[in-house]
Amino acid sequence: MSIYAKLTELGITLPPVAAPAAAYVPYVQTGKLVFLSGHLAKKDGKVWVGQFGKNMGVEEGKAAARAIAIDLMGTLHAAVGDLNRVKRIVKLMSLVNSTGDFTEQHLVTNGASELIGEVFGAKGAHARSAFGVAQIPLGSCVEIELIAEVD
Repeated sequence: MSIYAKLTELGITLPPVAAPAAAYVPYVQTGKLVFLSGHLAKKDGKVWVGQFGKNMGVEEGKAAARAIAIDLMGTLHAAVGDLNRVKRIVKLMSLVNSTGDFTEQHLVTNGASELIGEVFGAKGAHARSAFGVAQIPLGSCVEIELIAEVD
């Protein structure tokens, strides 16, 4: 099944690339690797603000991370022109806005990892880091970046 057929089956429409909020570009390709800049969680078109351990829980966080995965796939599509060219999702790095005693960043990040795996199948199995941080730009609850290999 093509990546786009899978997205349709899941009811996912890829968004356009968001304009950068600072001095960077949304993606860079070098050789066969495509590096996507960090994407902030959004809800209803606005930055999804919150902090885990204070006013957000894991299930809401998984939804935020899943929303980021959709945005990341939209940017990856813009970068490579066809998601079927993706040979492998290499790595996700997730920053989770957390209090000092919140320790479930990995579970929040699963929202993105699980969707990437569902869409890309075996090509979506990736290395990953999930960090708890004191703050993310604009108060976002989660930020995720992605590295992919293309043919």
